[in-house]
Amino acid sequence: MRVERLLQFGPIAAILTFALALRLWRLNLPSGYIFDEVYYAKNAASLITAGVELNDQGESEFVVHPPLGKWLIGIGIRIFGNNEFGWRFSAAIFGSLAVLLIYLIVKKLFASEFLSITAALLFALDGLNLVMSRIALLDIFLMVFILLAFYFLLLNNYLAVGIALGLALATKWSGGFLIPVFLLFVVIENRANLKNLLKPIAQLILLPVGVYLISWSGWIFSDKGWGRNSEANLLSSLWSYHMQILSFHQDLVEQHSYQANPWSWLILGRPTSFFYEDAANCGQTKCAQEILAMGTPFLWWSAVFAVAITIGFFISNKDRKAAIILLGFAATYLPWFLIQERTTFYFYAISTLPFLILAIIYCFNLLLESEKNKKYIKIYVALVAINFLYFLPIYLGISIPYSLLRVVK
Repeated sequence: MRVERLLQFGPIAAILTFALALRLWRLNLPSGYIFDEVYYAKNAASLITAGVELNDQGESEFVVHPPLGKWLIGIGIRIFGNNEFGWRFSAAIFGSLAVLLIYLIVKKLFASEFLSITAALLFALDGLNLVMSRIALLDIFLMVFILLAFYFLLLNNYLAVGIALGLALATKWSGGFLIPVFLLFVVIENRANLKNLLKPIAQLILLPVGVYLISWSGWIFSDKGWGRNSEANLLSSLWSYHMQILSFHQDLVEQHSYQANPWSWLILGRPTSFFYEDAANCGQTKCAQEILAMGTPFLWWSAVFAVAITIGFFISNKDRKAAIILLGFAATYLPWFLIQERTTFYFYAISTLPFLILAIIYCFNLLLESEKNKKYIKIYVALVAINFLYFLPIYLGISIPYSLLRVVK
């Protein structure tokens, strides 16, 4: 019995251990705030001490994202202190949790242990997922809540779906893109039984809004938050604040050296550099360290073809599995094309990554109609692993020769 349990849970346990170890190793490096940690890590530290975001002078600060992701960053700070390891810890845990969730989703969708393990391993071997799991930004939390919503959708648990969507919305407003897409899917799925639609529709609208409002509790129950008393009553002040946030996002069109149009995301057109400095101890005269938010190229480029194949099978066969995968792909990727004038970055595509992998798994499931094709899937995973290891130094910020870094970039 113990041997059977080991064979059953051993592979996924090994993958999760590998993923977590890679995310926690040297998590305190680089020292200091990198990229937008200067906002989110500081906001998180303020939230766990004051309940609202305050600046270094203790004054209310205008922030443009909901509080939940920063509260989650704050958990790590509360446990390990206001230091690099503390403010990056929660992201590492959530990034590892995403590997487990993709395993469970594939298990439910395809009922295949082999494909579930393959999906988890591919997720653990993606560079963007690794980098986003080692920095105190909000997007890794958003991705996990989106995965939770899809897992509960597969279980037909609309109550849990609504809560998960609310958690996504309370992390970043882009989580709201999923609500109308989920509503459309539920309506189509239940069109033969319209009488029973009222409850799931209410769960997918009212629950996310309720969870979102709860995430603002610190601001609501404090008088120190930005614009807390700017209007005649609490709701008017909250609405006014949200109008300011909306205006900020609409007007965010400043040029940035690492901005990337959504058209380029899937082919890694402009990865985001989170950290760079000259370094030593690489065995060469000139060395450098960089942390580059970039997916594992072989995985992402092949996923483009996998998405196209999935679309083809959906059109020809109206396959429900293909529909669910494309639902996630569309909800996390296509809305960005409606706001192309806004300054956007490649790492936003972290929320689309799970559905790229699911599209690959969908294609692998077609190959498994013949058992001998398993070897080709294993060869593919091996190539992804080799590609991942090649780029690992720039995912972890390890010192390498500057000449090699120029080739990589």
